[in-house]
Amino acid sequence: MDYYQHSSAIVDEGAQIGEGSRIWHFVHVCGGARIGKHVSLGQNVFVGNKVVIGDHCKIQNNVSVYDNVTLKEAVFCGPSMVFTNVYNPRSLVERKDEYLDTMVHRGATLGANCTIICGITIGEFAFVGAGAVVNRDVPAYALMVGVPARQIGWMSEFGERLNLPLEGQAEDVCTHSGTRYVLRGRTLHKQEPSA
Repeated sequence: MDYYQHSSAIVDEGAQIGEGSRIWHFVHVCGGARIGKHVSLGQNVFVGNKVVIGDHCKIQNNVSVYDNVTLKEAVFCGPSMVFTNVYNPRSLVERKDEYLDTMVHRGATLGANCTIICGITIGEFAFVGAGAVVNRDVPAYALMVGVPARQIGWMSEFGERLNLPLEGQAEDVCTHSGTRYVLRGRTLHKQEPSA
C-alpha cells in the first residue's frame, strides 16, 4: 500500500487509490471509486462507487462524494460541503437509474457548507463561496456566492479576486502571481506567456 490509511477508515476491495494519498479517520471509500495521487480525504468523508477524484484534490471533513461525481485535478472541497446526485429525491421512489452527472474541473474551490445540485459543470478554477447553493453551470474562474448562487466576479488561479467586470472587454493581472487574465464577453482566459 503506497498511501496512508488511518486504522478507523474503511476502503472496500477494488477501490483504486493513488500513491501518496491520505485517508483519515472514519472515511469510507467504496470499491468502485477511483482516487488519484496525493489526494487528502479528511475525517468522515464518504466516496461512492461511481466517483472519480483526480490527483492533488483536498476533500475536507464531513464531505460525501456520491455516485456520478467527477473531480478533476486539484479540486478543493471545503468542510461539510454537499454534493447531490438525484434532482428530486423521495424515500419511497427508487431513482438510482436517474443519477445526474456532476463535473468539477481542475483547480476549482467549493467553499465550506456550499451545496452543488447534481447535473451541472463547474469550470476550471471557479470559486464557490461558503454556503452558496449552485444550481446551474459555473464558468471557468467565476466567483459565485449566495442562494441561489450568482456570479459576482472573477478569481485568479492563485485564488485572488480580479478587478474585472462580469462581462465586456477587459484585462487584469493577479497581484500575487503576475499572471494576466483577459475577459472577452462573459469568458475569462489566462494569457499564456509568449515563447
